[in-house]
Amino acid sequence: MTDTILAQSHGNWVEITLNRPDRLNSFTDEMHYALRAALEKARDEGARAVLLTGAGRGFCAGQDLGDRDPSKMDGPPDLGNTVRTFYAPLVRLIRSLEFPVICAVNGVAAGAGANLALACDIVLAAESAKFIQSFAKVGLIPDTGGSWHLPRLLGEARAKGLALTAQPLPAKQAEEWGLIWKALPDDQLMDEARAMAQQFANGPTLGLGLTKQAIQAAAVNSLSDHLELEADAMKTCGESADYAEGVTAFLEKRAPNFRGR
Repeated sequence: MTDTILAQSHGNWVEITLNRPDRLNSFTDEMHYALRAALEKARDEGARAVLLTGAGRGFCAGQDLGDRDPSKMDGPPDLGNTVRTFYAPLVRLIRSLEFPVICAVNGVAAGAGANLALACDIVLAAESAKFIQSFAKVGLIPDTGGSWHLPRLLGEARAKGLALTAQPLPAKQAEEWGLIWKALPDDQLMDEARAMAQQFANGPTLGLGLTKQAIQAAAVNSLSDHLELEADAMKTCGESADYAEGVTAFLEKRAPNFRGR
């Protein structure tokens, strides 16, 4: 058992906290396994939303480089294996979850920590937070999906600028550029993030999950293929209890009682 990841259930949604504040929540192998286990448990136990955040003054500083220090190893580390074993499966898991994943960036998000946030569906950040593609400082490339997400969210010029210079991007500018959903005053971040998680968890999560999957698929689909995907998803939604409840509630002028199915 590890305390590097904390998971708190709020009934139909789960708050997961990266919990190595003395190391700015930088990742160890143990922490990776614990985070994936917490996400999988939330999925398997029927959570309808997840909120991911960090303990202390930072969200996540990426990989704990003390665990990948060549001077303490017999030879150079196989960072490709690190990506394939830890970071890639984490991104794939978050993207595959059939409910919204909110990330509340409470402080610095650097390296893999910045790109972990970008893998989530909604990113809220404290105004004091910064996003740093710090890989260039140690001779690496943006991993954890960073080299995929950045050009799609920002365009090639800004993606290259952030990745090649490792300049910190303040949260407010990240919002203005469209990298994240919203920057908030520090003292409002967690209240708004938790309210959003509750809203999603009480919402039509079958449709929300299919919306997430459709938008993600748009990056690789042709228009014709994507129109077919939309038709299939709408068929599933139209046959759901949530759609029937939503229409009934609208006609009866009352709040709907969605159940995520």
